[in-house]
Amino acid sequence: MALAKTLVGSDSLIVSGFRDNVRLEVPPAASLEVLRKLRSHAGLDLLVDLSAADYLNYPNAVHRYGIWYVLESVETGVRLVVKTWADDPDPRIDSVFDVWRGADWMEREVFDLFGIVFEGHPDLRRILMPDEFTSHPLRKDYPLRGDGERHNFHALSREES
Repeated sequence: MALAKTLVGSDSLIVSGFRDNVRLEVPPAASLEVLRKLRSHAGLDLLVDLSAADYLNYPNAVHRYGIWYVLESVETGVRLVVKTWADDPDPRIDSVFDVWRGADWMEREVFDLFGIVFEGHPDLRRILMPDEFTSHPLRKDYPLRGDGERHNFHALSREES
């Protein structure tokens, strides 16, 4: 995508494609700036999806967490996937809530399930798991059978009924 490279400079982006998807890989420090420019100058005004993946023990993976934003132009139907990353021990990335208000619950879901903190989010708290849950269940190092919390939550639900 020549426009994206023109907007933010070719040194900070890696462009790739697969089938009809165009993907930009952006360093975390530049991700907010790139996403703002793609909305304001490239007309990608709809945040279709925001999610993450844990690449722990993935062959050739350089970073622990991949975060992606699927953007679309409502007018033209053009789609673009912007990918960035975060790493342990303190995975953080800038929030895009001020760019797309629809990122609110999407960022909260990624925070809840992966533990990635979105800096500047106005209300970053758990959305799916109970507040007292201390883990992030979509991390690859989370035990398949849980961490013993299932028994405790089951007991709590019986007490409430």
